[in-house]
Amino acid sequence: MKLTNRFELSDAVVGALTQDTYDKGESTRSVTQLIDSPRIGILQQEHDDEIEQDVVDFLWSRFGTGMHSMFEDATTGDQYMTEKRFFCDHLGWNISGAIDLLETTPDGLVISDYKVTSKWSVLFGKSEWHNQLNAYGWLLRHAKNATICRMEIVAIIRDWQRREAENDRNYPQAPIQIIEVPAWSDQQQDAYMDERIKLHQEAAFAHLTKQDLPPCSDEERWRKSTKWAVKKGKNKRAVRVFNSQDEADEFLEKKEAGHHIEERPGECTRCEQNWCRVNQWCDQFNTQEESDNAL
Repeated sequence: MKLTNRFELSDAVVGALTQDTYDKGESTRSVTQLIDSPRIGILQQEHDDEIEQDVVDFLWSRFGTGMHSMFEDATTGDQYMTEKRFFCDHLGWNISGAIDLLETTPDGLVISDYKVTSKWSVLFGKSEWHNQLNAYGWLLRHAKNATICRMEIVAIIRDWQRREAENDRNYPQAPIQIIEVPAWSDQQQDAYMDERIKLHQEAAFAHLTKQDLPPCSDEERWRKSTKWAVKKGKNKRAVRVFNSQDEADEFLEKKEAGHHIEERPGECTRCEQNWCRVNQWCDQFNTQEESDNAL
């Protein structure tokens, strides 16, 4: 990876921001890799020497590492296990996962994962949290024959504001929130992990044999839902925006002449807002962009 320093930060700050201790061990894939797009993972590996990233982009990741260390240092007692990586052989691959905190209770193990995140992630939830923790549950069942009794996210909200909490009871009332993640059945966990491993294996084979990589799903591209805007004449601003065309049609029927409906396709936020570091080498993204520009 090519690191840039656009804001001319000192060597000490750059060193702190770029320090990375992540290691997935000898595993073929980690849980974090498995739950993400195989296309992105392969393109990152293939273009690692070409990817540019500014050092400031590492800030929140390193902040999260610091929070992990703080909690790890403060966790004492034989019932706790911190930052332990587990391994499991399955479908010809070795799968690993490092779990932030495991607590042994009379009812089984409690899995806790620390996240430095935004208020919106806490308010609306993230499907990848469910995927990740259930993947950890699967890993512990297969690696240790363990019983999991609870799974939770310890969310540290980086943009929390006291005033908003005081004025809105639906807003997170503290900058740290404990979010319980429902456990899937053993069968659901098994099916999910089998599907993810096979998808990554197919992608690895396609890359090895120079075939097309599997496309990213809408979920992996962070696609927003399509909206339908009712607009008047040539006004740029919509009178009202709806989640379905039927709702927009019903509303339009009640309006006077001169109104029309504009369909607004959902944006793939990860691709189009450069949250993906390899979009410039992605034929799926570039083909879609060319199609959009031709309209």
